[in-house]
Amino acid sequence: MSSDPADNDTGGTITRQRPVYTESQVIMTTVKAVIPFVLTYGLFITFHGTGSPGGGFQGGALIASVVLMMAFAFGIESTREWLSNALVVGLGTVGVAIFAGIALVPMALGENFLEYTAYYPVLGDILGLKEYEFVKYGMEAVEIGGIALIVAGVLMGLFFALAAGVTPPNDTTPDTESAADTGAASNTNTMTGDIDTEGANK
Repeated sequence: MSSDPADNDTGGTITRQRPVYTESQVIMTTVKAVIPFVLTYGLFITFHGTGSPGGGFQGGALIASVVLMMAFAFGIESTREWLSNALVVGLGTVGVAIFAGIALVPMALGENFLEYTAYYPVLGDILGLKEYEFVKYGMEAVEIGGIALIVAGVLMGLFFALAAGVTPPNDTTPDTESAADTGAASNTNTMTGDIDTEGANK
């Protein structure tokens, strides 16, 4: 049996508990300082993607990276306490619904897929917009409300799914060693000691 006081002998199994997350004041302070800028930049390129370099893919990835940084700095389980599965799945679901709605409604009106001008005869007078403005606002709605939410939700979901595969319960990683293996090792050591004693007597 191991002499390590941190080891627990339960049911013939020796379990060594190793901490998974260790706080680092350097990382935590750095992440706190960086997160506001990363989030702001992610929102900027998301909202301005139709008129400048950027877009929903890049913005969604940056927004998701904020959550990843928080998980690395403060622990995965601590992050999951306020970011539930329902919220992550909801982001992706809402994004898909917005994209599908904007893209498929023109087909129901007899136009092509993602034909933004199809909204003009129906909503032009109501919203007071010109035909070309529907193209502009339609693209922005797809980029901001659709793609950005989908990318952010999928990346966060994949990260937590991968993390769940390597994070054991209660923030510990047990190393188990059966009592039979321990006993076999003890017997081997005893036999070796007996042989050495016999050799010394000779």
